[in-house]
Amino acid sequence: MKLWWPHTEGLVALLLAYQKRRDPQLLASFRQLFDYSFSHFSDPECGEWFGYLNRHGTVTHHFKGGPYKGCFHLPRCLMLCELMLDTIMEEACNTDTP
Repeated sequence: MKLWWPHTEGLVALLLAYQKRRDPQLLASFRQLFDYSFSHFSDPECGEWFGYLNRHGTVTHHFKGGPYKGCFHLPRCLMLCELMLDTIMEEACNTDTP
């Protein structure tokens, strides 16, 4: 099973690591995880993320909330990622590159 929450935590962790290390592979891994997460967990019709996928990336449970999946983690992930990406972009724009 592929669960939604490790994917949200992975997105945050990869950007945090990139901010500290500036290793381009970390940013590439973030992009790969972002693309996978939003193309598989996200419900384009009704919003929010499905909670569980099978090993092939197919949704197994169509509910989006419950005792273990609330409305906290995904918005927190998106907010933190946006803040970090803003900082990364701002720093990149302020860097004097020849």
